[in-house]
Amino acid sequence: MRLKNRIAIVTGGSSGIGRGISIEFAREGAKMVVADIQENPRRGRYHETDVRTTTVEEIDKLSAEGIFVRTDVVREADLQRLIQRTVDHFGGLDILVNNAGISAQGTSQETSLDDWDRVMAVNLRAAFAATKIAVPHLRNSTHGRIIHVASIAAYFGGAGPSYSATKAGLVNLARDTALELGEYGITTNVICPGYIETALQDHQTPDQIERNRQQIPLPRLGTPHDIGRAAVFLGSDDATWITGIALIVDGGHICRL
Repeated sequence: MRLKNRIAIVTGGSSGIGRGISIEFAREGAKMVVADIQENPRRGRYHETDVRTTTVEEIDKLSAEGIFVRTDVVREADLQRLIQRTVDHFGGLDILVNNAGISAQGTSQETSLDDWDRVMAVNLRAAFAATKIAVPHLRNSTHGRIIHVASIAAYFGGAGPSYSATKAGLVNLARDTALELGEYGITTNVICPGYIETALQDHQTPDQIERNRQQIPLPRLGTPHDIGRAAVFLGSDDATWITGIALIVDGGHICRL
């Protein structure tokens, strides 16, 4: 097991990509803290239509350890409580995955300042805040890892001004933190997914989903499992000399963009 007895937090872990990462970490032996604003998974119209069990229930099926901590990542007090609960329950922290994210559809003229602020708070500010709070505990680990989940939208426009800006921000946040924490052996990296089959894609129409599929050189859309396996790699000892990178996991989609 590549993550045996590692203690990991995944924000936004109840659904979608965060659920996929949490399950794959548990499969590799990690002790999991699933953090989200609600425990029940989201179900979509086109993807994840039949998801019913909680992430912790899936972790239990793997005979792994997992707990759920209700967390609004916008609230600093919630993040403080999340990380302290992790340390109190499991005795430390090895891996922080900042996955929680939202989007706001629309152009610069259609996006309100409140929408902009909300996306910034969830996608970027929360990742910084969770990292800031976690670092003292990660410095006590011999396997300290920080992983941000961004998007290939970090590299191009068209996904909405706030969403694209936050995902680009995560890439440079990771680079800066990699410089800061390298001396402690803590790595900081980013995963940039392409189109992943999650309930967050409900804003798309079936025609738009099919157009996305046709743009991907590999013959399918991505799944939370695909991102989970990439996160396992970055969280494992196989990636001890990899820091400050943005790993694109998109089936080759970005090659056309």
